Amino acid sequence: MSKTQTNEWYKRYREGRTSVESSGRSGRPSENEENIEKVRKVFRSNRRLTVHVVAEEAGISRNACRKILAENLGMRRVAAEFVPRLLSEDQIQNGVDVSRGLVDHANADGNL
Repeated sequence: MSKTQTNEWYKRYREGRTSVESSGRSGRPSENEENIEKVRKVFRSNRRLTVHVVAEEAGISRNACRKILAENLGMRRVAAEFVPRLLSEDQIQNGVDVSRGLVDHANADGNL
């Protein structure tokens, strides 16, 4: 960290500021309800789209799209698709068990 930045923070501290969070800025926010709804609509049509394609179809920047998917829609990337972040351990294990059962069934059936 530079000495100039350290001096600036010290000056702010002496003036009574105790929060280390950035103060609000004026201007238009990067994500609004309209953009969130656009991303949600595009995302629901195909979960395997890349962030680049979703952002292009929604008409917003890729960074704004990533932020909306992660923070507003509660999604995280797993392999090639986004999934809800709120899966419990039991739900994850159930998905693994079902997948293994399907693979075992497919291997046992000689017609597949």
